[in-house]
Amino acid sequence: MDGQGLAAARVAFERADYLEALTLLSPLLGTTTDAAPLVLLGDALEKLGLPAEAAQALEQAAPYAGRDADTLLSRATALYFQAGDDDRTQLIGIKLLDSMPGDAALAYVLAQSFRRTGDTALVDLVKHSLANSEDADHLKLAGELLGESERNPLTLTVFQKLAALFPDDPYTQFKFMSVARDFCDFEAIEKIERANADQLAAGDLSTLEGETAYSNLLRCGDERLNRLATNNPGLTSLPSPASSRQRRMRQHPWGDRIRIGYLSSDFWSEHATMRLLQSVLEAHDHNRFDVTLYCYTPEHHTIADGNRSKWGRIVSLHGKTDAEAADIIRQQDIDILVDLKGHTGGSRSNILNQMVAPVQVAWLGFPGSAVNIDCDYVIGDRIVLPNSSRQSYHEKFCLLPESYQPNDPVHRALPPAASRLSLGLPSDRFVFAAFNTARKISLAAVDRWAEILRRASHSVLWVMVDGDVARSNFLAAFDTRGVSAERIIFAPSTGYNAHIARLQVADIGLDTFPYNGHTTTSDKLWAGLPVASLKGSNFASRVSESLLTAIGVPHLVAPTPDAFVELAIALSQNPEEVAQLKQTISRNRFLAPLFDAERFCRHLENGYETMAERAKAKLQPDHFDVPALPVRSQPFSTRAQVDHAD
Repeated sequence: MDGQGLAAARVAFERADYLEALTLLSPLLGTTTDAAPLVLLGDALEKLGLPAEAAQALEQAAPYAGRDADTLLSRATALYFQAGDDDRTQLIGIKLLDSMPGDAALAYVLAQSFRRTGDTALVDLVKHSLANSEDADHLKLAGELLGESERNPLTLTVFQKLAALFPDDPYTQFKFMSVARDFCDFEAIEKIERANADQLAAGDLSTLEGETAYSNLLRCGDERLNRLATNNPGLTSLPSPASSRQRRMRQHPWGDRIRIGYLSSDFWSEHATMRLLQSVLEAHDHNRFDVTLYCYTPEHHTIADGNRSKWGRIVSLHGKTDAEAADIIRQQDIDILVDLKGHTGGSRSNILNQMVAPVQVAWLGFPGSAVNIDCDYVIGDRIVLPNSSRQSYHEKFCLLPESYQPNDPVHRALPPAASRLSLGLPSDRFVFAAFNTARKISLAAVDRWAEILRRASHSVLWVMVDGDVARSNFLAAFDTRGVSAERIIFAPSTGYNAHIARLQVADIGLDTFPYNGHTTTSDKLWAGLPVASLKGSNFASRVSESLLTAIGVPHLVAPTPDAFVELAIALSQNPEEVAQLKQTISRNRFLAPLFDAERFCRHLENGYETMAERAKAKLQPDHFDVPALPVRSQPFSTRAQVDHAD
């Protein structure tokens, strides 16, 4: 080994003369068994912007580097990734996981490589290492990888760390709060909500820009503030009043039938949306309406789903950009495009911002104004959308006469009731059932539920909270509010038939607020379970009132939080009234409007006809009420009704 030559090469490297360093190193590399010149070669090649060649040099040096071999190979892995060579990155990096367990830098490179090659299953090899890091870049990547893993406790760990690292970033803080909801981390939620309340009280509304529209509804019942939560990354192009007018006024070939297009990712039988909607789709009058479903439902949900063929013509948007999808819809001359997603997960509402149809409508998926989505109308009813809400919406109101929510009485299961014994429920206690998803359980709901349990000492709360971390946090929150763990009974997730069977053994359902149960409430009513709710102040918080009114029990909506507590306690002390409520709901199930899909469809179609008539006449959208059809005097017949009678 020529020590002088290596020293001279180092001097050249230190003065940034990398080409001279390579020249001096060249005669030293032939048959060397020393790592030093190869490492210096790698350093020089990296400085010259040749990452692949630098990685090769470090990989060659590793066998001679002793205890430093893994460090050199880890550097080589990063350089191969930089050079775009994912095969070498992963081949070397995966082997290193055995000797460098928990190394966050290595995990960071591998995770990026796995994501680039689509090997998402391999990401599990490195998630823990990233989550355990304190480096902001590592944690941000971990957050991206874990963002959809609602049940993984690592998600909570990662976003808790990020929130601590970026205390003044509203995007990070609200993301942490969103994750904390899934794990019932009420301490974290309370801290963030308190800080946000202080900012709002000081007149700083800008912080809401960091919150998604859906997440904001889970905690805020103020329609004015709901509009300011605009962190909706899927909206890449925003509409303007001029483009909306141009869309409505351009020439359009109207036909004999009104062409309705429904846009969603939820077109599969087991999705909650289709438990509401599918009978309405089947009931459309095809002499008056031509129905097309523009579908971006995940394909694994649509395999062997025989019901889909009954809903209308299905056009797949898989693999299409928003612009391409919009062009497809335009070419098919859709008259009214109905977005069933709004600001909810998996939405492609950006398609509506491409000037697609002369009439564009928001309905069902998102309970609020679809801010920054080009919609002419939002479909609601007089309860969820009173006149006082108009100032908070850019959409005009199409108000259905009974409830904005459709409900399927044909395909919905209605099995016999389960037994309390089989469900682990006490036979001698009053059972309050709360089956809304954990993220809807607000601090206000926890406070009121705990007060109910403290005062109704003979009762238990049967609640659907999954996962050890979430359940532990839930119990801790109630313990601090004076309710012991034995008063809480956790219900696991289960299939829909079993869920309807178990609901029937509870005494009263407790609603969440400010975001009510929506499909969850209608499921309870379908099962004959009364639901105690609270009068709301925005769309999301008024849904249960709409449903309870449509099935004939509006008195189950309390006017204030204190009255909600008193209502629940009074019912727990009056089993005769509870029994009578259950009888009323069961009787009205096949008589009242709530589950009458055919009646609902006729009202909806009349609403579409009014929209189309105004558009044909080149009139601007305006608020209107759909008149109610004559009240039904006889129960409507459904397969579920027959099965239940058997």
